[in-house]
Order: sequence, then C-alpha cells, then structure tokens
Amino acid sequence: MSPSKNNSHTHDQNCKKSEGAVVATSASTPKTPSTATTTTPEPNVFRDSILRYMGYANEIGESFRYQFPKLVKPSYFIAFGYCAADAANAGMRASSMAATPKKPISDESKELQSIIGETERKLKSKNSSNVNIASSVPFVVFDTLLWQTFASVLIPGATINLIVRASKFAIAGSRIASPSIRKWFPTFMGLGSIPVIIHPIDNFVDLALENTTRKWCP
Repeated sequence: MSPSKNNSHTHDQNCKKSEGAVVATSASTPKTPSTATTTTPEPNVFRDSILRYMGYANEIGESFRYQFPKLVKPSYFIAFGYCAADAANAGMRASSMAATPKKPISDESKELQSIIGETERKLKSKNSSNVNIASSVPFVVFDTLLWQTFASVLIPGATINLIVRASKFAIAGSRIASPSIRKWFPTFMGLGSIPVIIHPIDNFVDLALENTTRKWCP
C-alpha cells in the first residue's frame, strides 16, 4: 500500500471517530425544555366566586312569589346591582389592561376571555395595540351589562315566573294534593328549574349578541 493511500485511510478513520464522538455527546446531553412564560388570567370575583349567585337572586324571588311576594322586587334590585357591578369591573379590568404598554397581545386575549367571553375574539382580531383596546373599553362595559341583564335577570326571571304560575295553575285543581303541597309545589318547581335553564339561556344570549351588537365591536 502506498503512503498516500495509507494516510488517506487513517484520515477517514479519524473523521469517523470524531463524528461518532459528536453524535454520542449530543445524545448524552439532555435537552433543556423551553421555558415559555405563561400568564394566568386574573380571577373575576363576580364570576369565579360565590358572588356569582347574586345573579340568580331574582329567580329565587320569583320562585317564592306566592310565599313571600314582598321579596320579589328586592331580589330584582340585587340581581341588577350584580349586573352593574360586573360591568363596572369589566370596564376597570379592560382599562387597566390597555394602560399596560408592553403587555403581549396573547396575555391580553386571555384576560379578555375572562372579562367578556366571546367578545374577546373580535377584539383580538380587530385590535393590535393598547390604544385600540382602550377605545373598546366602553363596548366591554356595554356588552357585559347587556349580557348579564338578559342572561341573568330578564329571560331567567320571566321563565321562572311562567313556570311558577303554570305549576300553581296545574296543582290548584288537584283533589289529591294536600294544601301544603299546593302551596309549595310551584316554589319547588321554580327552584328546580334554575339549574336546567341556566346554560341554554346563556348560549341563546351569546348567539343573539354575536349576531347583533357584537358585530358592531369597534
């Protein structure tokens, strides 16, 4: 074998050893996972705490209409007060978010999701800066107040009122039911229907606003 071929063969072997060492080193070195920072949305005290039940005060009042009629109107005041407080809270949170100039838009969309739900999708697609989001703050307040008024007060209150009245009419002519049953049956029907009607009404109001006022989102 000539010296030149021998040197070439030795060089190839050294290259293969070096490549093998590199592969082994890369395989033995653990990959460091990416540390992407995520921001946890701030809890909405009006939706994520016991205060949420204040929105159902008028439904409870309607259920006890025939036992405690004087409590019906105060229950509506409580429910409307809850709606106004949630709308004001949404406006303050949106204003605070718009006042933070270096906040990533991904974090903004997470907070808006907890503030106004479906409206966040339109704000995220139409707004690319804090200035534009600040101009949408009045709409955030309007959307929250409108949604709460229909989803928490007006539609559920009218529905429970209808159920209680229909139950009273249905049980009134019964010869089997005792007086106590005829008295409390409408109340139990009203209270029992609250968990059943909540989600369908919420979805209906979302659909209605998506096809009306939310199309006008600035």
